[in-house]
Amino acid sequence: MTDEKHPYDPQESVPIPTYEEATSSRPPSSVSRLGPREVSDDAERQGLLDNTRRHAAPARPDGYQQPTVESARSSMDSDLSLPDMVGESEDEEAGLHREMEQLDVIDGDGDERAQRRRRVAMSFSKRISSIGASLSAIRLPRLRKPLRWPSFSIITSRIPTFPEQFRPGYSVVLRLFGVLLIASFVYVVLVTSVFPMGRHGMAPFNPEWARSFVQSSISAERIRENLQHIASVDHVAGSKGDKFLADWIERFFKSAGMDEVAQLDYNVYLNYPIEGGRRVAIVEPKELAWEAVLEEDPVSPDIRKEQQTMVFHGLSRSGNATGPLIYANYGSREDFRALKSRGIDLKGAIVLVRYYGTMSDRAMKVKFAEEAGAAGCLIYSDPKDDGFLRGDVYPLGRWRPEDGVQRGSVAQSAWIVGDVLTPGYASTIDAERISKNNNSALPNIPSLPLAWRDAKRLLQVLKGHGVKLERDWIGGVPQVDEWWSGDSSSPRVLLQNQQEEKEKQDIWNVMGVFEGVETTSKKIFVGNHRDAWCFGSADAGSGTAVMMEVITALDLLVQQGWRPLRSIYFASWDAEEYNMIGSTEYVEDHIKDIRDNAIAYLNVDVGVVGDKFRASGSPLFQHALTRVLSRVADPIRNRTLVDVWTENGGRIQGLGAGSDYVAFQDLAGASSLDMMFDGPENGMPYHSCYETFDWMDQFGDPGFVYHAALAQVWVLLILEIAQEPIYPFDLKDYAFALSGYVKDLEKWVVGKDASRGAALDLSALHQAATLLQKNSQEFGKFDDEWWGQFRARGGFETNKMGVDRISHNARLSNFETHLLDLPVKRTDGKDDPSKEQHGVPGREQFKHVVFGPDAWSGYDEAFFPAVRDAVELGDWELAQKQVNKAATIISKASDKLLH
Repeated sequence: MTDEKHPYDPQESVPIPTYEEATSSRPPSSVSRLGPREVSDDAERQGLLDNTRRHAAPARPDGYQQPTVESARSSMDSDLSLPDMVGESEDEEAGLHREMEQLDVIDGDGDERAQRRRRVAMSFSKRISSIGASLSAIRLPRLRKPLRWPSFSIITSRIPTFPEQFRPGYSVVLRLFGVLLIASFVYVVLVTSVFPMGRHGMAPFNPEWARSFVQSSISAERIRENLQHIASVDHVAGSKGDKFLADWIERFFKSAGMDEVAQLDYNVYLNYPIEGGRRVAIVEPKELAWEAVLEEDPVSPDIRKEQQTMVFHGLSRSGNATGPLIYANYGSREDFRALKSRGIDLKGAIVLVRYYGTMSDRAMKVKFAEEAGAAGCLIYSDPKDDGFLRGDVYPLGRWRPEDGVQRGSVAQSAWIVGDVLTPGYASTIDAERISKNNNSALPNIPSLPLAWRDAKRLLQVLKGHGVKLERDWIGGVPQVDEWWSGDSSSPRVLLQNQQEEKEKQDIWNVMGVFEGVETTSKKIFVGNHRDAWCFGSADAGSGTAVMMEVITALDLLVQQGWRPLRSIYFASWDAEEYNMIGSTEYVEDHIKDIRDNAIAYLNVDVGVVGDKFRASGSPLFQHALTRVLSRVADPIRNRTLVDVWTENGGRIQGLGAGSDYVAFQDLAGASSLDMMFDGPENGMPYHSCYETFDWMDQFGDPGFVYHAALAQVWVLLILEIAQEPIYPFDLKDYAFALSGYVKDLEKWVVGKDASRGAALDLSALHQAATLLQKNSQEFGKFDDEWWGQFRARGGFETNKMGVDRISHNARLSNFETHLLDLPVKRTDGKDDPSKEQHGVPGREQFKHVVFGPDAWSGYDEAFFPAVRDAVELGDWELAQKQVNKAATIISKASDKLLH
């Protein structure tokens, strides 16, 4: 049953369509969960797209197609497809269309332009009907006696009359004046939307009412049902399941009444496993011959093995390698150095390493193995760090059985983010590609992930080869009596990784926008990635389900007549798991517009895997996020989220290279924030097919209470930026954080080299941080002054106040853009032709002087990345140059706040 607050009833839906139905060229019905609504499907409306391509008719993807949508497990045949609600509403709209044709309000022809005029006219008619309904709803009191109007003869007798000869002209003037007055009113109400229109006519509201409304609109059950649908089929980027969900999300966006919705495709380099193309086997000596199973068992009785994604590494190298097996602990640089110091030669070896530990990024494990001379790399999930024996009772913080495999990308995202063949520009179909060979983002040796079920045999046969290992190198795999490193005398292992590689594989971003009424050009981006390595209930299905609920809450608010001051762009990104590809290609495709007009980017990836709120991002969000968290209750602890967060430090952490915020923050300079509810370390079946809806429902977030809390936080933060007259950013928080970043850099360089680190002069950075503190104090006075004037004028803004406010907001949103290391513009608008390098040396795609990923740990953040890279390379002269450059850029950005 539906109710008045939540009219969307997922039970009134149809089963998941077949692949052919999902990829049909017929456009989906633009119907709303809240009733029929006109949705633009005009491919020429490119306000959302600028000059990008719109995906007009779904086409069969030509890449990885295993498994198919039809093979989704029967118990998860979701009933969450958007309900068919056209019925009487379509008949009513068709009747209105025929009536308007007869009255010559619209044309009866069928061309695209006529259809556009038709939609505008229908929208106009519905607004008129809305006003009429509001007026007709006014009830006048019944009068028992006829109303006697007062006589105004005393007044009218004293009004001078016009001479007879002027009366016709006088009458015409009055009529014209009346027509102009009515036309002006209609223009204001219907065209400019100064008075927002709701279901019942003009609806006044204030920001506090809007906040309360959206909070009360969040439904945990609706989030749960949407996640069940999302996780009902595996959806690796570019696959059938991914395309099916892209189309489903697009229909959902349209049903939410967004002003424009589009599916944007890019053509990128992706790899896929092929049946029989992967093999791990002991080939010598023959008496030890053995072959790994590789694939996970069916994760549920109602799921067949062929319905699950095969085991592989994204963007791994194709090839066959055979060599002696050597165990290298966590695969960090220090681990490989330790082996070398013990006389163990890794040249030509097949290296076995375990996930997590001293090197969290799987891509760097492969890179360091390659640097050490290895011919191939196997990465397994050790139960000490990431797994346990299968059983009925699951220990807290451990949820990976013996056959569970952690898939993932081995692209070096800290060096090239996005499509690795088109760094710095969008991967359109005709874009120039660089080679995948000797590509700084791609490994040059093959790799595969393993379950500890398979790693167990490999570890057992190392006994007696190389050196016996100490405690820090010993994992938790059972039935391994002794842990040995292996050496050139170890059994020889074959690693085969033959795969399908697509240089121009289609991927699909889905975009939708609620346009701003004060300005459409200023944009708040809100995003989550859709693709997953298998069913993806946590990564990133939980975030997608929460984003859908945020959109639903805003849709309900819009239907009350509310509109944002600035445009809100929602994005379902594709191919994030490979290398943040979908979001990066979009940013590179719109880089100038985003640098000029983006106010913020709000990201959720893994939405919920526990009860600990965590936020990473620009310090600009500290004030707004604290305010939002004070409004939301922790669903278990009976306290506000801000109280719990404050106990854990209460500060926004730095951004590394872990999700779709990278391109926005580090390439475009758009202030970004990433949020989630985290859980015990490695406490989820991360990147395996065990990451199912059932796991989330039973263990991840029973009741979906933290999903609902995250939806409240997300939508309230959007409202803070979208509807407040002045952006809720406090540069004093940025100045405070920046000062801390400089102090951390100082400690770090001394730790790297005490004498040379102490000699590195960071005084310019300290001075830049001090200048920002001073200027942010002066800049921040505007808020109090403007609000004081606003209240003194009874809640009205003069033209001058409006101009000053918009200028102030622009300086706020441009601050981080000014922290990019970009070429100086000449007076003619072109880049300065000087040969000076811009961006992080060797990683020029990254432009931000404060934020960037650490080059040698992958996921981790690195404040002042160009300085740190130079210190890591031992180039202290370059380090000093980068210190001075960063200080100059920060100081200029600080000055632009006041001038």
